[in-house]
Amino acid sequence: MTIVDDIESRTAPQPDEGRVIYRHRIATRVTHWTWTIALFFLLLSGLQIFNAHPELYIGKQSGFEFENSVLSMRAMQAGDGSVDGYTTVFGRSFKTTGVFGMSGPADNPSYRGFPAWATLPSYQDLSTGRVIHFFFAWFFVAAFLVWFVSSLISGHLKRDILPSIADIKALPQSFADHLRFRFHHDGRYNGLQKFAYAGVLLGIFPLIILTGLTMSPGMNAAWPWLLDIFGGRQTARTIHFLCMAALVAFFLIHIFMVLAAGLLNEMRSIITGWYRTDEKKNPEHSA
Repeated sequence: MTIVDDIESRTAPQPDEGRVIYRHRIATRVTHWTWTIALFFLLLSGLQIFNAHPELYIGKQSGFEFENSVLSMRAMQAGDGSVDGYTTVFGRSFKTTGVFGMSGPADNPSYRGFPAWATLPSYQDLSTGRVIHFFFAWFFVAAFLVWFVSSLISGHLKRDILPSIADIKALPQSFADHLRFRFHHDGRYNGLQKFAYAGVLLGIFPLIILTGLTMSPGMNAAWPWLLDIFGGRQTARTIHFLCMAALVAFFLIHIFMVLAAGLLNEMRSIITGWYRTDEKKNPEHSA
C-alpha cells in the first residue's frame, strides 16, 4: 500500500506467475522518497523547535495572564523536593518522567519536552533546528507541487485518489478485508485506501504547509489573512503539531500495511515501478 501516481495495465516482460503491471511513474517514485526523507528531518528538527517552548495554545496570544494552554511537557517540583516530568493536556497532568518533560540518566537528567534521541540535533539548539527545518520544508513543498501538477495532468488525482460513489458504498467491505488482512493484489485501490491517501495528500499536507507559513512573521506581513483563517499564530502552531502527530500515525500504519501486504512486492513497485498482481498472465503474454 503506497502513494502512487497512476495505475497502468502494461504488462512487464517477465515470464513469472501472475501479471506484472507498471504501477508507479517516475514522478511518483521521486516525490515519494523525497517526502520520506524530508518528513524524517522535519519531524526531528520540529521537535527540537518545540522543545524551545514545550507548550501549545489556542488563540492569538500566550503568557502567564492567559489560560489557553492545551498541551505542555515540563518538569515540575513536588512538595518533597523531587522533580518529575509531566505532560499536561487540557489542564490534566500525567507523570511522564523518562520520556516527556524530563528524560536522560537519573544522575544527569535533561529537562526538555521531547528526549534527546527524538530531536535533531540531539542537544538543545534552536537555531540549528530551525535551519534544518526550513531547509527540508522547501523540499517537502516542492515535492508536493510536483506531485499535484503531475497528478492533474495524468488524471491520477481524479481517477486513483478521489473516492468515487462506488468506493464509498464498498467501504464496509474494504474495512472488513483490512481487518482480516485480506488484500486484493489487482493494482487498484479500494475506498479505504483512497480516503486515507486523499486525507493525507489533500488534507494534512496542505494544512501543515499553510500553518507553517502562518507562524512566519514575514508571511504574516505578506499574507495577513492566514492569521484570520487559523485564529492566530498560536492556534496555527497547535494545528501544525497535530498534523505532525497525524502524519506519524499514518506512517506507522502505512509501514505495517506494507509489511502485511507483501514487503518485496510493495518495495519493488515504489522503487522500480513494477507491481505483481494476483491475476494470471494471458497466454499471448507468455514468454
